[in-house]
Amino acid sequence: MHPKVRKAVFPAAGLGTRFLPATKAQPKEMLPLVDKPLIQYGVEEAIQSSIQNIIIVTGRGKSSIEDHFDVNFEMEHLLESKKKKDLLKLVRDISDMIDVCYVRQKEALGLGHAVLRASELVGREPFAVVLSDDVIDAEIPCLRQLLDIHEFFGASVVALMEVPSEQISAYGVVDAEPVDHNGARDRLFRIRNMVEKPKAGEAPSNLAIIGRYILVPEIFDSINAIPPGAGGEIQLTDALKHLLRNRPIYGYKFEGKRYDAGDKLGFLKATVEFALRRNDLGGPFREYLKTLSL
Repeated sequence: MHPKVRKAVFPAAGLGTRFLPATKAQPKEMLPLVDKPLIQYGVEEAIQSSIQNIIIVTGRGKSSIEDHFDVNFEMEHLLESKKKKDLLKLVRDISDMIDVCYVRQKEALGLGHAVLRASELVGREPFAVVLSDDVIDAEIPCLRQLLDIHEFFGASVVALMEVPSEQISAYGVVDAEPVDHNGARDRLFRIRNMVEKPKAGEAPSNLAIIGRYILVPEIFDSINAIPPGAGGEIQLTDALKHLLRNRPIYGYKFEGKRYDAGDKLGFLKATVEFALRRNDLGGPFREYLKTLSL
C-alpha cells in the first residue's frame, strides 16, 4: 500500500511580468477568471481530488493570496446584517474549504527552488504540485487522474498533453514509451528522458509536461543535487531528470481541456469559455457575442 497524497504545493512567488501593468501591485494568481482568482480554480481541483492540505509558496507582494483564503470578519458581518445569505456563504466557503500553510521564496530562483522551499512542510511523503497558470476543465479533475496512476505504481507522475510543433519550444518535452494500463495504452507513458524547451526539430516527441505533478519525496534530494540551470534558476525538469536515474517517472495524457492562463490570449480564451458555461451568464453573454460584427 503506497502512502496517500495529502498535500499540494502551489508555487506562487513569480513576478507575473507577462501581465504588467495589472500585476505591478496584484499577484497574477489573483487575476480573476470570470469571478474567481486563478489560484482558486487550482485549489478547488485539489479539494475535488481529496487533497485538503494546501501549501502556497509566496513571495514579496503576495499578501492578497493569504487574505483571500483567510476569514474576513468585516465583510461577513456586513453581508450578515444585510441578509445577503448567498454572498455570505460564498465568502465563508473560501475560508472554510482548506487548511493552508504559507512559506516564502525570498528570490524567484526557479520552479525547482520554489518546490524545495516547501520541503519542511511536506516532509517525507508524496505530494502534488499545481501551477495555477494552467487551468484545466475536466470531468474527472486532472489531479485525480494523476493520483489514480500514482496510487497504482507508487511513482512520480506528470501531466502530459500533445502540443503542436510550432509551440513545443515553450515546454518541457518527454521521450517516453507507452504503457498498457487498464487498456489505456494511448494515455499512459513511462518516461525515458525529458528536454526543457527544445527546438521544434529536436523535440523527442510532441508530448509536453504541463502544470500538474505528483512527486515522491526523493525529488527534494534531486533538487538539492543539481546545479542551477539557465539564468541561475533551479529547474524542476532538471531535478526530474536526476530522479529518473534511479526512480521511474510516468506521464499521463490527461482527459480535459487546458487553458494557459499565464498567457494573455489563453487567459482571454478561458474567460470567454468559462463565462459561456455559466448558468447565470452563458445565455446573455452568448447573445451579446452574436451582436458583435467580427
